Amino acid sequence: LGIVRLKDRRHELAGALSHGQKQWLEIGMLLAQNPKLLLVDEPVAGMTDAETAETADLLREIARTHSVVVVEHDMIFVRDLGVKVTVLHEGAVLAEGSLDHVSADPRVVEVYLGR
Repeated sequence: LGIVRLKDRRHELAGALSHGQKQWLEIGMLLAQNPKLLLVDEPVAGMTDAETAETADLLREIARTHSVVVVEHDMIFVRDLGVKVTVLHEGAVLAEGSLDHVSADPRVVEVYLGR
């Protein structure tokens, strides 16, 4: 509970938590199983800006001891993570590198922005 920022809420029912806190609880439940790989899909969907920033901090912290793969379309969140980005298209790697690098790739622009 300490890792997922819920130690102070340990006596509350899950239903009383905010949406972001429920997401953190789910991440904590996965961490309790000591996985080798944590795969999270759209972890910040529906979160407040503050919860999104805190989730970026949480995932960076978890990545120190676990392998973490994040599937996300919120590029502000991805930038906050500060990690290598892999862009997939039709099941294959289209581009890989920093967010700035892949965002400037003409193939990525064509596929995702239709230009």
